[in-house]
Amino acid sequence: MIKAVTFDLWDTVIHDDSDEPKRAAQGLRSKKEERRYLLWEALNQNSPITQEEVWLACNTADAAFNHVWHTQFVTWRVRERLQIVMDGLGHGLSESALDLVVQQYEEMEINVAPDIIEGAADAIVALSQDFPLAVVSDAIVSPGRCLRQWLELNHILQYFQGFAFSDEVGFSKPHRSMFALAAEQMGVTIEEMVHVGDRDHNDIKGAQALGMKAILFTGTRDKDKAITTADAICEHHRELPDIVRSLVGQ
Repeated sequence: MIKAVTFDLWDTVIHDDSDEPKRAAQGLRSKKEERRYLLWEALNQNSPITQEEVWLACNTADAAFNHVWHTQFVTWRVRERLQIVMDGLGHGLSESALDLVVQQYEEMEINVAPDIIEGAADAIVALSQDFPLAVVSDAIVSPGRCLRQWLELNHILQYFQGFAFSDEVGFSKPHRSMFALAAEQMGVTIEEMVHVGDRDHNDIKGAQALGMKAILFTGTRDKDKAITTADAICEHHRELPDIVRSLVGQ
C-alpha cells in the first residue's frame, strides 16, 4: 500500500535548462561555457594556460563523470570534478580561489534559476494533504543545499519531509541508499512509496526493482514513454494527485 510519495526534481519539478533563455537575454554565457570560463580565468590568473587546454580537460572529466554516474551510481561533487581537471592539467589553485570557483559553479542555477514546471506546485500541495513527501534527486552540479534554496524560492520546500540528494548520500539513483534515506525520513518502508520521475531507467525501473510503484512524468521529457514499465504515466501535473490515489491499495 502506498503511504508516501517521492519526487525526482530535474524535468519532473524543475524545467531543466529553462534558465538558458534567461541567461541569453541577460547577455550571459550558457552555463556550460560560463563554468569553463570561470575555471580557466582562475587558473590563468595563477599560471598562464589556454582556454583550449581547459576545455579539453573539462570534456575528459565530464566523460569520466558520466561513466561513473551511470555505472557506479555516484555523482562526484563539484570540488572533486574540478580537482580531477586540475590534476590532469598539472595546474592548481589556492584553497580560497578553488572555494570561489566551486561556489560560482554550485550557485549558478540559483542566481539565474530555472522554472518550476507548470502545475507542479499545486500537485505537491495537494498530495501533501494526504501523504508525506520527499525529494530523491541526483545533484549533477547544483548540490543539495542549492536545490533546497530553489525549492524555497518556489515556495514548496515546506511540503517535503525528506530529502535525498546524491551529493549528500554518496550514491545516486537508482541506488537503494537514495530511496532508503527518504523512507527513513518519512517513517515508511521503501515498498510503501511511489516515485515520480521522468527517466525510465533511474526513476521507474530503479524504483520498481526495490518494490516501489513508479509514475513516469512526460510533461517535459517524453523520450521514455514508449519503453517505460511505469505503473502509470502522467502527462501534466494536474493529473498527478488522482494518479497517485488510483494506485493506493494496489
